[in-house]
Amino acid sequence: MVSKAEKSPNAFRTISEVADFMGVPQHVLRFWESKFSQISPMKRGGGRRYYRPEDIEIIEAIRNLLHEDGYTIKGAQKYLKEHGVKNALKMANVDPDQKTEITESDYESQILNITKKSIKTIEDEANTADALKKIRIQLEKIRRQLKTNL
Repeated sequence: MVSKAEKSPNAFRTISEVADFMGVPQHVLRFWESKFSQISPMKRGGGRRYYRPEDIEIIEAIRNLLHEDGYTIKGAQKYLKEHGVKNALKMANVDPDQKTEITESDYESQILNITKKSIKTIEDEANTADALKKIRIQLEKIRRQLKTNL
């Protein structure tokens, strides 16, 4: 069997090769394929999947959205719908045409993205805490009403 290092960069990859490269199980790739229409590997006899280099880039961008940026499946779908795959690829630093080193401004933009996401997470947690407090108050009212009715 030919290893990944011996294959051409434009060669098709099997699901096991892509799973190993991405660090995710094969069933996760199949699941993502069902959730993201942008992933469309070529299927041969017996349903065997072969991934093109473009498919691998898209998978890497999706993995980055889900695992690195903390998006949910629905959030990642929405991001791809609103911003497109190209922006997700840029955000994941998956630019096949870019052969230059990562510059300081790239690091600065990544830090800004992390900061924005952290602030959003804090705001979401605060909103969740407020919602939970309201639910607790409503449940306490219901419990008191049930006690008085018994």
